[in-house]
Amino acid sequence: MTTPLEVEPGGAAAGDPEAILQGTTRIEGRSLWRISWTRLKRDKVAMAGAVVVVLLILMAVFAPLIVKLLGSPPNEFHQNLIDTKGGTLAPIGKFGGISKDHLMGLEPVNGRDIFSRVVYGSRISLLIAFFATLLSVAIGTTMGIVAGFFGGWVDAVISRLMDIFLAFPLLVFAIALAGVMPDEAFGLKGNTLRICLLIFIVGFFNWPYIGRIIRGQTLSLREREYIDAARSLGAKRPYILFTELLPNLLGPILVYATLLIPTNILFEAALSFLGVGIRPPTASWGGMLSDAVNFYTLPHFMLWPGLAIFITVLAFNLFGDGLRDALDPKAR
Repeated sequence: MTTPLEVEPGGAAAGDPEAILQGTTRIEGRSLWRISWTRLKRDKVAMAGAVVVVLLILMAVFAPLIVKLLGSPPNEFHQNLIDTKGGTLAPIGKFGGISKDHLMGLEPVNGRDIFSRVVYGSRISLLIAFFATLLSVAIGTTMGIVAGFFGGWVDAVISRLMDIFLAFPLLVFAIALAGVMPDEAFGLKGNTLRICLLIFIVGFFNWPYIGRIIRGQTLSLREREYIDAARSLGAKRPYILFTELLPNLLGPILVYATLLIPTNILFEAALSFLGVGIRPPTASWGGMLSDAVNFYTLPHFMLWPGLAIFITVLAFNLFGDGLRDALDPKAR
Protein backbone atom coordinates (compact mmCIF):
# COMPACT_ATOMS: atom_id res chain seq x y z
CA MET A 1 0.00 0.00 0.00
CA THR A 2 1.48 3.33 -1.01
CA THR A 3 0.88 6.66 0.61
CA PRO A 4 -0.48 9.34 -1.72
CA LEU A 5 1.84 12.23 -2.44
CA GLU A 6 0.94 15.42 -0.63
CA VAL A 7 2.09 18.87 -1.62
CA GLU A 8 2.76 21.67 0.84
CA PRO A 9 0.21 24.50 0.76
CA GLY A 10 0.91 26.89 -2.07
CA GLY A 11 2.72 24.31 -4.21
CA ALA A 12 1.69 23.03 -7.62
CA ALA A 13 -0.20 19.77 -7.96
CA ALA A 14 2.08 16.76 -7.69
CA GLY A 15 0.54 15.13 -10.74
CA ASP A 16 0.78 18.16 -13.08
CA PRO A 17 3.14 17.02 -15.90
CA GLU A 18 3.55 20.55 -17.29
CA ALA A 19 4.72 21.85 -13.94
CA ILE A 20 7.13 18.95 -13.58
CA LEU A 21 8.60 19.56 -17.07
CA GLN A 22 9.06 23.24 -16.29
CA GLY A 23 10.84 22.41 -13.06
CA THR A 24 8.46 24.43 -10.89
CA THR A 25 7.57 21.55 -8.56
CA ARG A 26 9.91 19.43 -6.50
CA ILE A 27 8.51 16.03 -5.61
CA GLU A 28 9.79 14.92 -2.24
CA GLY A 29 9.23 11.59 -0.58
CA ARG A 30 8.09 11.89 3.03
CA SER A 31 7.59 9.37 5.78
CA LEU A 32 4.18 8.63 7.25
CA TRP A 33 5.20 10.35 10.49
CA ARG A 34 6.08 13.53 8.63
CA ILE A 35 2.82 13.43 6.69
CA SER A 36 0.92 12.85 9.94
CA TRP A 37 2.63 15.82 11.58
CA THR A 38 1.72 18.01 8.58
CA ARG A 39 -1.91 16.92 8.83
CA LEU A 40 -1.96 17.48 12.59
CA LYS A 41 -0.61 21.02 12.21
CA ARG A 42 -3.45 21.83 9.80
CA ASP A 43 -6.04 20.72 12.38
CA LYS A 44 -6.45 23.90 14.41
CA VAL A 45 -8.83 22.32 16.92
CA ALA A 46 -6.42 19.48 17.69
CA MET A 47 -3.49 21.88 18.00
CA ALA A 48 -5.52 24.04 20.39
CA GLY A 49 -6.17 20.94 22.49
CA ALA A 50 -2.45 20.10 22.41
CA VAL A 51 -1.55 23.61 23.59
CA VAL A 52 -3.98 23.33 26.51
CA VAL A 53 -2.55 19.91 27.41
CA VAL A 54 0.99 21.31 27.44
CA LEU A 55 -0.12 24.25 29.59
CA LEU A 56 -1.81 21.89 32.05
CA ILE A 57 1.35 19.78 32.32
CA LEU A 58 3.46 22.90 32.89
CA MET A 59 0.97 24.08 35.52
CA ALA A 60 1.27 20.78 37.37
CA VAL A 61 5.08 20.76 37.17
CA PHE A 62 5.53 24.37 38.28
CA ALA A 63 2.62 24.45 40.75
CA PRO A 64 4.73 25.71 43.70
CA LEU A 65 6.13 28.59 41.64
CA ILE A 66 2.70 29.54 40.23
CA VAL A 67 1.11 29.50 43.67
CA LYS A 68 3.97 31.52 45.13
CA LEU A 69 3.48 34.23 42.51
CA LEU A 70 -0.30 34.28 42.16
CA GLY A 71 -1.81 32.70 45.24
CA SER A 72 -1.25 31.48 48.76
CA PRO A 73 -0.44 28.00 50.15
CA PRO A 74 -3.27 25.57 49.37
CA ASN A 75 -3.82 24.53 53.00
CA GLU A 76 -3.50 27.96 54.57
CA PHE A 77 -6.64 29.20 56.33
CA HIS A 78 -7.94 32.75 55.90
CA GLN A 79 -10.76 32.84 58.42
CA ASN A 80 -10.44 36.61 58.71
CA LEU A 81 -11.95 36.71 55.22
CA ILE A 82 -14.92 34.50 56.21
CA ASP A 83 -18.26 35.87 57.39
CA THR A 84 -18.30 34.35 60.88
CA LYS A 85 -20.30 37.15 62.50
CA GLY A 86 -23.24 36.76 60.16
CA GLY A 87 -23.19 33.00 60.55
CA THR A 88 -23.13 32.28 56.81
CA LEU A 89 -19.49 31.10 56.86
CA ALA A 90 -19.25 32.35 53.29
CA PRO A 91 -16.29 34.33 51.93
CA ILE A 92 -16.53 38.07 52.40
CA GLY A 93 -16.89 39.98 49.15
CA LYS A 94 -18.48 39.46 45.76
CA PHE A 95 -18.23 36.27 43.70
CA GLY A 96 -16.90 34.14 46.51
CA GLY A 97 -14.19 36.55 47.67
CA ILE A 98 -12.43 36.92 44.32
CA SER A 99 -9.59 39.45 44.51
CA LYS A 100 -6.08 40.01 43.20
CA ASP A 101 -4.76 37.85 46.04
CA HIS A 102 -7.35 35.11 45.53
CA LEU A 103 -8.04 34.80 41.81
CA MET A 104 -10.79 32.18 42.16
CA GLY A 105 -12.11 33.16 45.55
CA LEU A 106 -12.03 31.30 48.84
CA GLU A 107 -13.54 28.15 50.24
CA PRO A 108 -16.34 28.66 52.76
CA VAL A 109 -15.73 27.93 56.46
CA ASN A 110 -11.91 27.74 56.33
CA GLY A 111 -11.04 30.31 53.65
CA ARG A 112 -8.48 28.27 51.72
CA ASP A 113 -7.45 29.70 48.35
CA ILE A 114 -9.34 27.89 45.58
CA PHE A 115 -6.85 28.87 42.86
CA SER A 116 -3.97 27.26 44.73
CA ARG A 117 -5.96 24.11 45.39
CA VAL A 118 -7.01 23.82 41.75
CA VAL A 119 -3.38 24.21 40.64
CA TYR A 120 -2.12 21.62 43.11
CA GLY A 121 -5.07 19.36 42.30
CA SER A 122 -3.85 19.14 38.71
CA ARG A 123 -0.74 17.38 40.01
CA ILE A 124 -2.76 14.56 41.54
CA SER A 125 -5.13 14.13 38.61
CA LEU A 126 -2.47 14.19 35.88
CA LEU A 127 -0.03 12.04 37.85
CA ILE A 128 -2.56 9.27 38.43
CA ALA A 129 -3.97 9.53 34.90
CA PHE A 130 -0.58 9.41 33.15
CA PHE A 131 0.87 6.50 35.13
CA ALA A 132 -2.39 4.53 35.07
CA THR A 133 -2.52 4.99 31.29
CA LEU A 134 1.11 3.89 30.99
CA LEU A 135 0.33 0.73 32.97
CA SER A 136 -2.77 -0.01 30.87
CA VAL A 137 -0.89 0.56 27.61
CA ALA A 138 2.02 -1.66 28.68
CA ILE A 139 -0.19 -4.58 29.72
CA GLY A 140 -2.73 -4.16 26.92
CA THR A 141 -0.12 -3.85 24.19
CA THR A 142 1.76 -6.93 25.39
CA MET A 143 -1.37 -9.04 25.72
CA GLY A 144 -2.83 -7.82 22.42
CA ILE A 145 0.31 -8.51 20.40
CA VAL A 146 0.77 -11.96 21.92
CA ALA A 147 -2.87 -12.91 21.36
CA GLY A 148 -2.99 -11.62 17.79
CA PHE A 149 0.38 -12.95 16.69
CA PHE A 150 0.33 -16.46 18.17
CA GLY A 151 -3.40 -17.16 17.80
CA GLY A 152 -4.79 -20.57 18.70
CA TRP A 153 -5.20 -21.45 22.37
CA VAL A 154 -3.07 -18.46 23.41
CA ASP A 155 -5.50 -16.10 21.71
CA ALA A 156 -8.47 -17.95 23.22
CA VAL A 157 -7.11 -17.74 26.79
CA ILE A 158 -6.18 -14.05 26.56
CA SER A 159 -9.49 -13.17 24.89
CA ARG A 160 -11.47 -14.87 27.67
CA LEU A 161 -9.30 -13.07 30.22
CA MET A 162 -10.20 -9.78 28.53
CA ASP A 163 -13.89 -10.67 28.74
CA ILE A 164 -13.55 -11.36 32.48
CA PHE A 165 -11.85 -8.02 33.12
CA LEU A 166 -14.40 -6.15 31.00
CA ALA A 167 -17.25 -7.69 33.00
CA PHE A 168 -15.58 -6.90 36.33
CA PRO A 169 -17.37 -4.24 38.44
CA LEU A 170 -14.37 -1.93 38.58
CA LEU A 171 -15.95 0.98 40.44
CA VAL A 172 -17.36 -1.25 43.21
CA PHE A 173 -14.03 -3.04 43.55
CA ALA A 174 -12.10 0.24 43.68
CA ILE A 175 -14.40 1.60 46.39
CA ALA A 176 -14.10 -1.60 48.43
CA LEU A 177 -10.33 -1.92 48.08
CA ALA A 178 -9.56 1.73 48.72
CA GLY A 179 -11.93 1.74 51.69
CA VAL A 180 -10.26 -1.18 53.52
CA MET A 181 -6.64 -0.32 52.64
CA PRO A 182 -4.68 0.58 55.82
CA ASP A 183 -2.72 3.79 56.18
CA GLU A 184 0.59 1.96 55.79
CA ALA A 185 1.44 -1.01 53.56
CA PHE A 186 4.21 -2.20 51.22
CA GLY A 187 6.60 0.33 52.74
CA LEU A 188 4.30 3.22 51.75
CA LYS A 189 1.94 5.31 53.82
CA GLY A 190 -0.49 8.18 53.59
CA ASN A 191 -1.35 9.67 50.24
CA THR A 192 1.71 8.08 48.61
CA LEU A 193 0.09 4.70 49.23
CA ARG A 194 -3.25 6.06 48.01
CA ILE A 195 -1.75 7.35 44.76
CA CYS A 196 0.00 4.04 44.05
CA LEU A 197 -3.19 2.15 44.86
CA LEU A 198 -5.28 4.31 42.51
CA ILE A 199 -2.70 3.95 39.73
CA PHE A 200 -2.80 0.17 40.12
CA ILE A 201 -6.61 -0.05 40.24
CA VAL A 202 -7.24 2.29 37.32
CA GLY A 203 -4.35 1.04 35.18
CA PHE A 204 -4.50 -2.70 35.80
CA PHE A 205 -8.22 -3.13 35.21
CA ASN A 206 -8.43 -0.95 32.07
CA TRP A 207 -5.91 -2.80 29.91
CA PRO A 208 -8.48 -5.02 28.05
CA TYR A 209 -9.78 -2.02 26.07
CA ILE A 210 -6.45 -1.30 24.41
CA GLY A 211 -5.69 -5.03 24.39
CA ARG A 212 -8.62 -5.69 22.07
CA ILE A 213 -7.61 -2.86 19.74
CA ILE A 214 -4.00 -4.05 19.50
CA ARG A 215 -5.10 -7.65 19.04
CA GLY A 216 -7.29 -6.68 16.06
CA GLN A 217 -4.50 -4.62 14.51
CA THR A 218 -2.02 -7.47 15.01
CA LEU A 219 -4.34 -9.98 13.36
CA SER A 220 -4.40 -7.72 10.31
CA LEU A 221 -0.68 -6.92 10.23
CA ARG A 222 0.56 -10.49 10.65
CA GLU A 223 -0.87 -11.37 7.23
CA ARG A 224 1.00 -8.56 5.44
CA GLU A 225 3.67 -9.26 2.84
CA TYR A 226 6.55 -7.83 4.83
CA ILE A 227 5.80 -10.24 7.70
CA ASP A 228 5.84 -13.18 5.26
CA ALA A 229 9.10 -11.85 3.81
CA ALA A 230 10.66 -11.65 7.27
CA ARG A 231 9.60 -15.24 8.00
CA SER A 232 10.99 -16.47 4.68
CA LEU A 233 14.34 -14.84 5.49
CA GLY A 234 14.50 -16.78 8.75
CA ALA A 235 13.55 -14.01 11.18
CA LYS A 236 12.75 -15.22 14.67
CA ARG A 237 9.50 -14.42 16.46
CA PRO A 238 11.01 -11.79 18.81
CA TYR A 239 12.47 -9.95 15.82
CA ILE A 240 9.13 -9.95 14.01
CA LEU A 241 7.27 -8.83 17.13
CA PHE A 242 9.56 -5.97 18.15
CA THR A 243 10.98 -4.88 14.79
CA GLU A 244 8.19 -5.49 12.29
CA LEU A 245 4.91 -5.39 14.25
CA LEU A 246 5.44 -3.00 17.17
CA PRO A 247 6.59 0.05 15.11
CA ASN A 248 3.46 -0.27 12.97
CA LEU A 249 1.28 -0.32 16.09
CA LEU A 250 2.64 2.93 17.56
CA GLY A 251 -0.08 4.98 15.86
CA PRO A 252 -3.06 3.16 17.45
CA ILE A 253 -1.22 3.00 20.78
CA LEU A 254 -0.60 6.77 20.86
CA VAL A 255 -4.15 7.59 19.82
CA TYR A 256 -5.78 5.33 22.38
CA ALA A 257 -3.44 6.54 25.13
CA THR A 258 -4.48 10.18 24.54
CA LEU A 259 -8.13 9.13 24.71
CA LEU A 260 -7.63 6.97 27.81
CA ILE A 261 -5.99 9.72 29.89
CA PRO A 262 -9.17 11.84 30.23
CA THR A 263 -11.15 8.72 31.15
CA ASN A 264 -8.68 8.02 33.95
CA ILE A 265 -8.89 11.64 35.11
CA LEU A 266 -12.65 11.31 35.44
CA PHE A 267 -12.31 7.97 37.23
CA GLU A 268 -9.86 9.40 39.76
CA ALA A 269 -12.12 12.40 40.30
CA ALA A 270 -15.08 10.07 40.86
CA LEU A 271 -13.19 8.07 43.48
CA SER A 272 -12.07 11.24 45.27
CA PHE A 273 -15.65 12.55 45.08
CA LEU A 274 -16.87 9.35 46.75
CA GLY A 275 -14.30 9.78 49.52
CA VAL A 276 -12.05 6.79 48.68
CA GLY A 277 -9.41 8.69 46.72
CA ILE A 278 -6.83 11.16 47.95
CA ARG A 279 -7.36 12.03 51.57
CA PRO A 280 -7.67 15.63 52.77
CA PRO A 281 -6.17 18.11 53.22
CA THR A 282 -4.28 17.25 50.00
CA ALA A 283 -6.02 19.03 47.13
CA SER A 284 -7.71 17.03 44.38
CA TRP A 285 -10.39 18.09 41.93
CA GLY A 286 -12.76 15.30 42.90
CA GLY A 287 -12.30 16.01 46.60
CA MET A 288 -13.03 19.70 46.06
CA LEU A 289 -16.27 18.80 44.27
CA SER A 290 -17.21 16.50 47.14
CA ASP A 291 -16.70 19.32 49.65
CA ALA A 292 -18.63 21.73 47.44
CA VAL A 293 -21.78 19.58 47.58
CA ASN A 294 -22.37 20.73 51.14
CA PHE A 295 -22.32 24.38 49.99
CA TYR A 296 -24.55 24.27 46.93
CA THR A 297 -25.66 27.84 47.62
CA LEU A 298 -22.09 28.98 46.80
CA PRO A 299 -21.70 28.01 43.13
CA HIS A 300 -18.15 29.36 42.80
CA PHE A 301 -16.91 26.60 45.13
CA MET A 302 -18.07 23.92 42.68
CA LEU A 303 -17.47 25.89 39.48
CA TRP A 304 -13.67 26.04 39.44
CA PRO A 305 -12.74 22.38 40.06
CA GLY A 306 -15.56 21.29 37.75
CA LEU A 307 -14.34 23.67 35.06
CA ALA A 308 -10.77 22.36 35.48
CA ILE A 309 -11.93 18.78 34.92
CA PHE A 310 -14.06 19.82 31.93
CA ILE A 311 -11.25 21.74 30.21
CA THR A 312 -8.70 18.98 30.82
CA VAL A 313 -10.91 16.18 29.51
CA LEU A 314 -12.03 18.25 26.51
CA ALA A 315 -8.44 19.18 25.60
CA PHE A 316 -7.23 15.58 25.68
CA ASN A 317 -10.23 14.37 23.67
CA LEU A 318 -9.78 17.04 20.98
CA PHE A 319 -6.07 16.27 20.71
CA GLY A 320 -6.76 12.53 20.60
CA ASP A 321 -9.35 12.88 17.85
CA GLY A 322 -6.99 15.04 15.79
CA LEU A 323 -4.12 12.63 16.31
CA ARG A 324 -6.30 9.72 15.21
CA ASP A 325 -7.24 11.52 11.98
CA ALA A 326 -3.63 12.54 11.31
CA LEU A 327 -2.29 9.01 11.72
CA ASP A 328 -4.95 7.45 9.49
CA PRO A 329 -3.23 6.82 6.11
CA LYS A 330 -6.60 6.69 4.34
CA ALA A 331 -7.71 10.10 5.61
CA ARG A 332 -7.41 13.20 3.49
